[in-house]
Amino acid sequence: MLNKCIRCVYGITLFSLLMASEWACHSVQVDVAEISLRVPEGFEVITVVDSIAGAARHIAVNGNGDVYVKSKFGRKPDDTGEGRDRQPLEHNEGNVAIRDIDGDGRADIIEYFGVYECGPYGTEMRIRNGYIYFSSELAVYRQKLVPGKLVPDGPVDTVVIDDHPHGYHQHIAKPIAFDNEGHIYVPFGAPSNACQVEGRTPWSPGIDPCPQLEDHGGIWRFDEDKLNQRQQDGIKYASGIRSVVGMAWNEEADELFVLMHGRDDLMRLFPEQFNPLQSAELPSEELLKVVEGSDFGWPYCYYDQIQNKKVLAPEYGGDGLIVGRCSEYDDPVIGFPGHWAPNDMLFYKGNQFPERYLEGAFIAFHGSTNRAPYPQAGYFICFLPFENGSPTGEWEVFANGFAGVDPIESVSDAVYRPMGIAEGPDGSLYISDTEKGRMWNISFHGDKATFGPEELAQMEMEKQKSNIRRPDPIQDDLQRDVTTLGEQVYYSYCGTCHQQNGMGASGRFPPLAETDWVTGDKERLIQVVMHGLEGSIEVNGESYNGHMPQHSFLSDEQIAQVLTYIRQNFGNNAGPISEDEVSAVRNQLESIIQ
Repeated sequence: MLNKCIRCVYGITLFSLLMASEWACHSVQVDVAEISLRVPEGFEVITVVDSIAGAARHIAVNGNGDVYVKSKFGRKPDDTGEGRDRQPLEHNEGNVAIRDIDGDGRADIIEYFGVYECGPYGTEMRIRNGYIYFSSELAVYRQKLVPGKLVPDGPVDTVVIDDHPHGYHQHIAKPIAFDNEGHIYVPFGAPSNACQVEGRTPWSPGIDPCPQLEDHGGIWRFDEDKLNQRQQDGIKYASGIRSVVGMAWNEEADELFVLMHGRDDLMRLFPEQFNPLQSAELPSEELLKVVEGSDFGWPYCYYDQIQNKKVLAPEYGGDGLIVGRCSEYDDPVIGFPGHWAPNDMLFYKGNQFPERYLEGAFIAFHGSTNRAPYPQAGYFICFLPFENGSPTGEWEVFANGFAGVDPIESVSDAVYRPMGIAEGPDGSLYISDTEKGRMWNISFHGDKATFGPEELAQMEMEKQKSNIRRPDPIQDDLQRDVTTLGEQVYYSYCGTCHQQNGMGASGRFPPLAETDWVTGDKERLIQVVMHGLEGSIEVNGESYNGHMPQHSFLSDEQIAQVLTYIRQNFGNNAGPISEDEVSAVRNQLESIIQ
C-alpha cells in the first residue's frame, strides 16, 4: 500500500494504478478495503487502522497526535484482541490508545486500557485539562494523562454515576460536553419510546404528565472537577429530550448543541394513522440549541421536518397534523430526516480546511435500522455551515460511501458505519467506525483559495444516493414484490427491527437467523409474539436488553404464517406453525389474564 498520497491529476488513468491505495483523492473513488469513500475535491483519505478489538464509539486526539478510542464492546484484559467481548456489563478494557511513530498517518502502536464496566452504549471519549474522559452506559469516568506516555496508568475515577432504579434501559448513552465555566453536561436518556402506559404496545396511550421526565429525558449539569457525583448532585439543565448520543459546546455561541434521536414506530404502533413511508421518514432527528430551562417537548410532541413544525404525538392524541400543546415547546435549529442516527458532532476550529469550514458543524450519521420496508438511510458525514454560533446555509454531504452498498436493505449489509469525529492538532478530521473498529483520517491538500462551488457540486450529487434522498413511495419499497402472507406480515411488523435479512442490529435487535429462540420451542415463540418480551436475553452469544412489543392484534393466521416464514428462512430449517397452535396459546394467555 502507498504510504504517501499520489495526487489524482491524471484522473481515470491513474485510478487504475491506485486501486490498492488507501487514499481517496479529488473525488476519484479509490478502494479503501471493501469500500470507496467519496469526499470533496482537494480532500484526501487515509486509513489510520484497519480494525481494533471491540470496535469503536467516540474518539479524541491529543495535542501530540495520539488517538484515544472508546471501544464499543470492550476487551477482556487477557483477550488476544482477535474477537469481541459482547457481554454488556463485564469488567473490560474499554479504551484504546493509538500512536503513529513514523509520521505516515497510520497506527504503529495500539494499546488497550481502562478496566471498568463497558457495554455497547458506552460512548464518550474526550480530552480535557490533562485528563481523558470516557463513559460507560451508567457512568462518566476520567484518568490523568501522563506527558510522554501513551496510556494513563493512574486510577479510573468516577465523575458522574447513574444509580437510578431504572438502571440499564433504552437510550442510555452518556456523551458529555464542557462549557467554559467548569461544568460538564451529561444526558439521562428516556427509558421508553414515548412514555406509554403499556410500553410499546399498539394504541397504548401516553402517561400524562410523564413521570419519567423527573429524572430522565433531559440534560444535567455537574461540576467537572468533582468526583463521585450522583444525578441529584447536578442540576437539571434542559428537558423534553428523548435520546442523545452526540453533543458539543459551541465556543462562538458559548452554548450547548445537542443531537436528539427522534421516536420510533409510528406505523407499527398506530397503523391506522401512519403508513410505512411516514414511519420511515419521520419523525425528525433534531439539532437542538440548548440553554438552561429549554424544553423540547418529548414525549408529548415530535418534530416533522417535512412540514417544518412540531406536532402532537399519537400517544397524546396526535394524528401527524395537530400541533396543540406543542406550540409551547422549543423548536430545533434544524430537523434532519428520521432514523439517520446522528451520533457525534464537532465544531471545526482548525485552519487546514478551506475557510468556509471554520466554525461549522460536522455530524456523523451512524445510519438507520428501522426504515423497512424502505432502504436504510444515513451512514455518512454531514457538514452544516455556521457563523457566530448559528447555521448559515443548507447541510451538505462531506463524506459518503461508508456502507459500501446501495441500497442498504438491512443494517448488517453496511460494511462500515461512521460513529465518532475528532479534530487532529493539524486540523485534519478523524472518523471512527462501529462495525470493525476502522478509523480514517481526512486531510486537505488542495488550493484553499480556489475551493468553492465546483468542488461542492460534486458532493451535492451524493444527495441522490438511496441512503440520503427521500425514498420513492413505490420504486424504493423493498416489499413491493412480496406476495405471501408470511412475508407481508414480516416486512410490515418484524423487519423494521430484525431487518430484511433477519440478522437484526448488533446491540439493539437480536437476529432471527439460526437461533433456538426461533427454531426451538414453538409455544415460547408464539408467546413472545403475542405477549412481547422485555429484559435481557442472550442470542447467539450476544446480550440484548430491550423491549419487543406484543403483537396480539395480529390474527391467528397472520401469526402462524409469519412464524412459519421465519422458521423456514434466514438459514433456518424448522417445522411450520399452525393456526391451531397459535389459537391454543392465545386461549392460554387469555385465561391467565382473566
